[in-house]
Amino acid sequence: MFACAQAQASDGVDIVRANVEASDEGYRLAATYAFDLNHGLEDAIQHGVTLYFTTEVELTRPRWYWYDDRAVTEHQTIRISYKVLTREYQVAVLGSMHQNFATLEDAMVLIRRPSRWLIAPRGALKPGENYNVTVRMFMDRERLPKPIQVNAFSNSQWRLESKDKKFQYKAE
Repeated sequence: MFACAQAQASDGVDIVRANVEASDEGYRLAATYAFDLNHGLEDAIQHGVTLYFTTEVELTRPRWYWYDDRAVTEHQTIRISYKVLTREYQVAVLGSMHQNFATLEDAMVLIRRPSRWLIAPRGALKPGENYNVTVRMFMDRERLPKPIQVNAFSNSQWRLESKDKKFQYKAE
């Protein structure tokens, strides 16, 4: 039974933990993911293909008289690449910081446990209101080089994504 669970876990991304936290700047998403890269994806990185992992978060406020109010819709993309000359893995949060690592496993820690990122400024949510939160994470195949995209969209080894994780958050 344990072997079946491991095989299933390697087929996708499991969102182990996800929660919204209020801070001085606004609202932040803290999430932890569990997944492993299959041999094909590891090989692709070793041969210079940059992989992109995107996390999407949406906060909606239910309304009885109309469609739910979509309060926040944000995404964050993290890329991982291998630099052959320096023999280092580089992980970068697009539009923000980047960091180098000696091993692939060390680099993957930053992808599996990204830093808390600001999803909404202070005042974007109404204090005391309940919000439905939906989080999902996936390998963004649309950002791959065009020749590789042809293979990536038809090959299940290039499909790495989570199911939607839904929970409620009461705004502070």
